[in-house]
Amino acid sequence: MAVAERLYARALFRAADEKQRVDAVLADLGAFAEAVASSPELAAFLANPQVDRSAKASVLGELAEGAEELVRNFLRLIAEKGRSGQIPAIHAELQALVDQAQGRVAVELTTAFELSDDEAAAIVKQIENASGRTVEATRKVDPELVGGLILQAGSLRVDASVRGRLERLRHELVTR
Repeated sequence: MAVAERLYARALFRAADEKQRVDAVLADLGAFAEAVASSPELAAFLANPQVDRSAKASVLGELAEGAEELVRNFLRLIAEKGRSGQIPAIHAELQALVDQAQGRVAVELTTAFELSDDEAAAIVKQIENASGRTVEATRKVDPELVGGLILQAGSLRVDASVRGRLERLRHELVTR
């Protein structure tokens, strides 16, 4: 994550926290970030440095009509500062800040085969006990793992898969 994105997300988080509107701001910015991510035309328009910043601010203001006031003002501000192409990244950083403040951690659990709900719940419970935080897990299946699992929480990655172990072993053999 770039420093600018982190700074903008922190500023928005503080403003939303002061007004006790964190959840509403996060939801509205998330919806907007999703719209940008799903529309290549909009993403290209916002990222284009040749488009006048005030034109971007005007378009963002119109698109954000009905959104939380903090979000509307924020979108205009980042457009004027030339950062409108970074909306999805700023949203991701804001999500991380909200999760941290609320004692949550988002984890992606990748396994070689589909886990039952009980198996997934047991793994999530172990992570919650170890971290002391509430875990929101998404599950993914990658048959190429052969067995085991990979946990991804932010920049932390724990690879306990058979494929990962084989790759580490291969690397050790090659470097000796």
